[in-house]
Amino acid sequence: MQYNIYHVVVIGAGTMGAGIAAHLANAGVRVTLLDVIPKELTPDEAKKGLSLADPVVRNRIVREGLDRALKSRPASFFTPERAAWVKIGNLEDDFEAVREADWVIEVVVENLEIKRRLMERVDAVRKPDAIVSTNTSGIPVSSIAEGRSQSFKQHFLGTHFFNPPRYLKLLEVIPTKDTLVDVVDSINRFCELRLGKGIVPAKDTPNFIANRLAFGSAAFALDYILKNGYTVDEVDAITGPAIGNPKTATFRLIDLVGIDVWDHVGRNLMPAIPYDEHALRYLASEPVQHLIDTLVGRGSLGGKTKEGFYKEVRTEGGKEFRTLNLSTLEYEPAQKVRIDSLGKVKDKEKLAERLQILLEAEDRAGQLVRALTYQSLAYASERVPEIADTPKPIDDAMRWGFGREAGPFETWDMLGVAEAAQAMRAAGFPAAPWVDEMLSVGCASFYQYQDGTKVGVFNPSLGAYETIPRMPGRVALAELKAAGRIIKKNPGANLYDLGDGVAGLEFKTKMGTLDTDIFEMIQYALDMIEGDYEGLVIGHEGDNFSAGANLFLVVMSAQSGQWEQLEALVKSMQDILMRVRYFPKPVVVAPAGMALGGGAEVTMSASRVVAAAELYAGLVEIGAGVIPAGGGTKEIMRRVINPAMRTKNLEPLALLQRAFEQIGLAKVATSAEEARQMGILGPADRVVMNRDALLSEAKKEVLYLRSTGYQPPLPEKIYAAGRDALAAMQVGIYMMKEGGYITEYEAVIAGKLAGVLTGGDLSSPAWVDEQYILDLEREAFLWLCGQEKTQQRMWNLLQTGKPLRN
Repeated sequence: MQYNIYHVVVIGAGTMGAGIAAHLANAGVRVTLLDVIPKELTPDEAKKGLSLADPVVRNRIVREGLDRALKSRPASFFTPERAAWVKIGNLEDDFEAVREADWVIEVVVENLEIKRRLMERVDAVRKPDAIVSTNTSGIPVSSIAEGRSQSFKQHFLGTHFFNPPRYLKLLEVIPTKDTLVDVVDSINRFCELRLGKGIVPAKDTPNFIANRLAFGSAAFALDYILKNGYTVDEVDAITGPAIGNPKTATFRLIDLVGIDVWDHVGRNLMPAIPYDEHALRYLASEPVQHLIDTLVGRGSLGGKTKEGFYKEVRTEGGKEFRTLNLSTLEYEPAQKVRIDSLGKVKDKEKLAERLQILLEAEDRAGQLVRALTYQSLAYASERVPEIADTPKPIDDAMRWGFGREAGPFETWDMLGVAEAAQAMRAAGFPAAPWVDEMLSVGCASFYQYQDGTKVGVFNPSLGAYETIPRMPGRVALAELKAAGRIIKKNPGANLYDLGDGVAGLEFKTKMGTLDTDIFEMIQYALDMIEGDYEGLVIGHEGDNFSAGANLFLVVMSAQSGQWEQLEALVKSMQDILMRVRYFPKPVVVAPAGMALGGGAEVTMSASRVVAAAELYAGLVEIGAGVIPAGGGTKEIMRRVINPAMRTKNLEPLALLQRAFEQIGLAKVATSAEEARQMGILGPADRVVMNRDALLSEAKKEVLYLRSTGYQPPLPEKIYAAGRDALAAMQVGIYMMKEGGYITEYEAVIAGKLAGVLTGGDLSSPAWVDEQYILDLEREAFLWLCGQEKTQQRMWNLLQTGKPLRN
């Protein structure tokens, strides 16, 4: 049986509950968010003469939860408008909503009796086929369902989201022995496709997978750090991206989680795992417990109190962060960490190379990395099969839940299983016996690889590899490459045969930087698909679609006076993207992550966009001292100004201001849906929640467009408001400069932008050809490239990654 989910009730409007409700709304799911009623009035409510019977008071707690989600940064909602999918209520007046729900998610306080009482109420009113789940992070899932009806138990399971639900991919799904297989399958399918989650099947064991491993290893890490005299600055410099972790590293992560939450989880975990001697040895560490108790006791709880292992301090220059001295427990100015081995790995892109250098280093970084790596690998091996039958759920959980480049067993494979196991044993962290058994039967790695792709994983209970299931129809470029499906390649791009008559173009440059190789490949691809192919997908599997044009090439050309070559380069980009726009067969662009500057221009040239939900797109050229010149300015005019100006006698200034601010302030959408509001995506463009399915959905879109008789758009004129509008905009730019909002040179750049947006020298408003605006774009871009201050901006961006305001 397949369970359809149209209406979800989320009970509990705290940080997690409201975040889950927000993400369901992001997916277009109707949500009712419920919480308890207040027990007393606030002073403000009392002043207004309200009583506990007033609806506004009774819904205060749930409303505040939703408001926090709306104001949260990073944003919980794709756009504020998505909150329209969320209806709020309380557990006394609005509990009838549960009767209509297809899925009820419990996200209340971590107290078994409170959860059981709530489930008793849910059981009494739920539909017979309604799914009920708990978001508990540590209480045994089966114990929450004790005493409930058989139907309830069959439809009950754990769904452990990670915070923030929108951004962290991990969802641990924990069935009980009573849960129906169809219920688990339906939740997995819904959460993977509609919510974009990475599903990790977990057993009903203490803290499930991710938190169990994280706390088992973090307890060791804190004990080792304190006993060996490391500083907060040292630890976070060593344990961040250098070893495949996010920038939050160790102490910033604990501050983010909350030191009180960290303490609570650790204390609850200890009595639940009396058999786990490895973890208990460090969870009970006296130095660590003294440190945590002291910080919790004085209210230093991390980010929420603005002091924990880091303290936010306001200074005349803004704010700075000081770090906790782990010996004196006083805050001190942050210290720059200089360790030889960290310098050696700084420019190494591959995690395996970085780890190898650090593990062999005879300095403080090497010592810490060896201890943390070997302990975490040993501990992960000990937890199989208790928390997972194979390494794969563990690796997935650690990558998706904590943003790591690789899970423990993936890391171990990189290092060489036999070699690492020997080093671990010598360091006092022996692997679990099943690892030696695996090696003894001739399996040299935890995963079975085929042309670099994982196709199998070792199952200790079988003593052999088992096949890793894959998403049906998924387009995986590594598999196509291994199968010899590359049609053409150059240093910047690959052109693939995706099957079914669809070609796929992949950017290979760092951050998808656009260069001549990429545009030559786009030209080649268009020439090719004019023949037998159905259409083209432009996209790849990297984190970011494109950070824009090759800035180094631009500034070097400008400084060496190669103006003809630079103009030809810009004109070529304009011509190619115009060819894409009017191509007779569908060209679908599939952006994800950052699509900035030229990346946004490529996106806007598409016949159709199939975008990942987490798309951060914008025309940010102003930061480099230029304006968009690959058609971006023209496209914003076409998309933002044109539609309204088809209404007679409409004043264009408000529309011009919107377009001017979007480009001039280098606004970047924080989601694909916000990009749609900004005009970067169109009404017919699609948003895909699951990033892994992006290329396959883009391919489907090509085939759909062809099967429904795709026609390219009609050539379109662009509304140019003329000199009067330009004069008005120039007044506004002058006032911004005089008010100190922009620099004198920023006023120059803004003037060039305003000139293009209004059509240059036109004496009156007119509808002009697209090429007219493209020529204005190119002229302004080249003129700005010749200015010393623009070149200073470009070099500063290249050297620091930050815009210069000169």
